[in-house]
Amino acid sequence: MSSIDTRTAKFNFSRCAVIVFSLLVVAGAPTLATDFPVADKIVVEKAARKLYLIRNGEAFRTFDIALGVAPEGHKEEEGDQKTPEGRYILDGRNPNSDFFLSIHISYPSSRDQQDARKRGVRPGGQIMIHGQPNVPTYSVAYYAREDWTNGCIAVSNSDMIDIWLMTPNLVPIEIRP
Repeated sequence: MSSIDTRTAKFNFSRCAVIVFSLLVVAGAPTLATDFPVADKIVVEKAARKLYLIRNGEAFRTFDIALGVAPEGHKEEEGDQKTPEGRYILDGRNPNSDFFLSIHISYPSSRDQQDARKRGVRPGGQIMIHGQPNVPTYSVAYYAREDWTNGCIAVSNSDMIDIWLMTPNLVPIEIRP
């Protein structure tokens, strides 16, 4: 099989997995938590562009990520295109977002809100871990190699399925520089 055939086969498999998972989510099919290891923490290392699922202090899965367009530094205000840094909680899920699945990060914290208020700006919000856009405006290659979000943490759709299934609600997330 040529490398082009291999890439096409991988892409078609990923698309099929995404479609099957989407149908299961929409149909409300039960997925047993015991079928997957479950993280008790998530760690994001922005500089390395990695997201780690942690269980009992050990990383058991690692994912490549894309960040906000201006990834360096902590998010300080709405529209700054930065991904926040600090300790938060995954506090909500949206299977019907504009991106393939999304899990909400509890930014802004009360401290983030207080700091923004002191500077006279809005802290922003709606920071998520999510898959690719449902209606892409760029090529697949662009989303794979660039930081392209407005401050969220983006992964491939197949990686998003794994993260969705292996993270419980209210799991802590630490986002490091």
